[in-house]
Amino acid sequence: MATRRRHRFVAGNVAWMVGAVLILTLLGSLSLELFFVVSLIGFLVIIELTAPFAVTPTWRSRLKWLIGLGLLVFGYIVIRRILAILPPGVI
Repeated sequence: MATRRRHRFVAGNVAWMVGAVLILTLLGSLSLELFFVVSLIGFLVIIELTAPFAVTPTWRSRLKWLIGLGLLVFGYIVIRRILAILPPGVI
């Protein structure tokens, strides 16, 4: 039972990431940063959509570390983009 849910979770993430690459490529805006942000959003959505109601399996409790790492990288990307937009004399 848990293995089937885990496979569904992984398959959902892989499908989201492949779809993200295809759509970003079709739009002509494929970059590593944008792919990471879109993949992180999909990862968080899939975590919420596949969350069990009663019992949390051990493998799902370890996802909080991936979420934390993803949010740190996202924060770094946002700060880098903001600094690129600001004029040089501001900072």
